[in-house]
Amino acid sequence: MIEQRPFGTLPTGEAIEEFTLKNAQGVIVRIITFGGIITQLHVPDRAGSFADVVLGFNNLQEYAGGHPYFGCITGRIAGRLTRGKFSLDGRDYSLAINNEPNHLHGGNVGLDKRVWSAQTAAGPGGESKLRLSYLSPDGEEGYPGNLAMTVVYALTEANELVIEYEATTDKATPISLTNHSYFNLAGEGSGRIDDHVLQIFSDVYAPADEKLTLSDRRAPVAGQANDFTRPKRVGEALPGLWEHHGDNYFLRPVATGLAPAAKVTDPASGRTLFITTTEPCLQFYTGAFLDSTRTGKAGKVYGPHAALCLECQRYPNAINRPEFGNIVLRPGETYRQKTIHAFSAS
Repeated sequence: MIEQRPFGTLPTGEAIEEFTLKNAQGVIVRIITFGGIITQLHVPDRAGSFADVVLGFNNLQEYAGGHPYFGCITGRIAGRLTRGKFSLDGRDYSLAINNEPNHLHGGNVGLDKRVWSAQTAAGPGGESKLRLSYLSPDGEEGYPGNLAMTVVYALTEANELVIEYEATTDKATPISLTNHSYFNLAGEGSGRIDDHVLQIFSDVYAPADEKLTLSDRRAPVAGQANDFTRPKRVGEALPGLWEHHGDNYFLRPVATGLAPAAKVTDPASGRTLFITTTEPCLQFYTGAFLDSTRTGKAGKVYGPHAALCLECQRYPNAINRPEFGNIVLRPGETYRQKTIHAFSAS
């Protein structure tokens, strides 16, 4: 089931729509056409009580006024591109340095700030689907190529939020997309996520310096605070993480299909989120830079560690270090990615 309603108008005059996906279990996902943002996600706890488990706002003005990427489609390159520079097919490119000294999440006006076109549909299993599309023109934010993208959100009867991405281009361009939802399984505005228990299906990560510039090397997590190979309370790990931030992990590869990325549980409510993906990397972010200057949907201030992000993506600096994977899309090829967020409670 899908419902549609107006969500407001941007200062540019563009009308923004909100789409609500529902399943028979009562799970609700709300998405707007501004940035493809997941504004609400209501899932049950072990007693059957529902809570909205993603951070965000109640109105368009706050989203349009700037925010730390709540719930949005992120790219053309998700994460930090080192010094905002790359070379491709003999040409050098310099992109916006919007997170000194690096290029972050696609630049000053990335995909998170664009208006996407929407179409609704039903999947073969009866699941509600929202298909968003956007054509990023050649040169937008300094990237080459007219890049045609679609992102499909589907809500299944198994309480899975499935996100599938596709893109084509008329000129070689780097691309690595993700969704940047902030999760608090106790409910948004309920406080810190210290008691959430996290497992990341990775033995190796990419160290970063004090500016969060990636080192372009693999290092084992064994024996460190960022070792989540076994389930660990997030609050236990925070003191040992640089600036309490989190890291980019290299996921354990599988031959084909979806690989486990992360599992997080809120012991108090029993809610669990299990993420599988086709992508090789997971960026874990602890919400460390939430600074208590924004008030969320429940009227509560979002302070540090009010939520966590689990962003499935490709290695952000792979355009400069291809040994970490190919993120170049060329004419005649199709970029594809799939990530599943499966919710349960026990």
